Amino acid sequence: MQVALRYVPGETLRYRIESRTTTSGKITTPIVNPEGVTQSTLTVRLVVRLDVLDPPPASAPGATRFRVTYEKSNVDSQSDAFDPGQPSPYTQYARLEGRSLEFTVEPSGDLVSLKGLEDIFPDRTAAQSTLSWFGALSSGSGFPASGIAIGEKWKSEHGVDGAPLSDLIWRAESTYLRNEPCPTEAGTNPVPGAGDPCAMILTRFTISRRGSSHSDATPDDYLHNGLRVSGAWNGSGERLDSISLSAGLLIRSTQTSDQRVDYQITSAARGSQIHNQSHMQFQSEISLIPASPP
Repeated sequence: MQVALRYVPGETLRYRIESRTTTSGKITTPIVNPEGVTQSTLTVRLVVRLDVLDPPPASAPGATRFRVTYEKSNVDSQSDAFDPGQPSPYTQYARLEGRSLEFTVEPSGDLVSLKGLEDIFPDRTAAQSTLSWFGALSSGSGFPASGIAIGEKWKSEHGVDGAPLSDLIWRAESTYLRNEPCPTEAGTNPVPGAGDPCAMILTRFTISRRGSSHSDATPDDYLHNGLRVSGAWNGSGERLDSISLSAGLLIRSTQTSDQRVDYQITSAARGSQIHNQSHMQFQSEISLIPASPP
């Protein structure tokens, strides 16, 4: 069987998403804060309903239109200090529950034509993070067009959008490891593809700058605001995807990553500087659950 992710208009899927991000380090600003946060942990738990909508116009062949509804959204946050300058994660994720977004996924895997996001998050960066989990559900866009066989490897590369450094590159090598029975979800209402053969796809990736850490890497929006950015950002991680060969659906995806950043944002006019030195560890699991709540 060919490995592919297939979404049928009118289909409804539900996924449980859990992630944990641990951050340590410090951010130095022109205003010294001796009680600034040096360590924090953010645990996010979501249940989302994914409705596959009618295809976009013929001008976008191969694209798929989705509606995502956040049925549940909660977060646990712990830190060694309180930062009044940062928005509360509780408030941010509470806004999501019960709300819906619509977007189109192009054959390349890019998300475009977002609707409803600006009503929940005025800040574009914070808004996009609420859909970061969808990368696993569109991972099939990176598969070789000729198809893949067990043991085959392939590579991909793209820029990192929304980062404070403009020349960050995400490089990955994926391997079709083997077939094994798809993971099952407890309960009397089984998920599609449960117990069928699943393709196990392992992706190992790195994040690094294309240029020197001493060279300018200022994104356009920073540049327009009179800011300059330089520094380093390095990371690595891996993701293991279980894809049903019969249903063409992602059944489970687990990911871990480790990133270290050390960059400076400098005001060209005033010379004042923000220096971020942080270490971020990330874990996540996405699981297909029964389409109807119990």
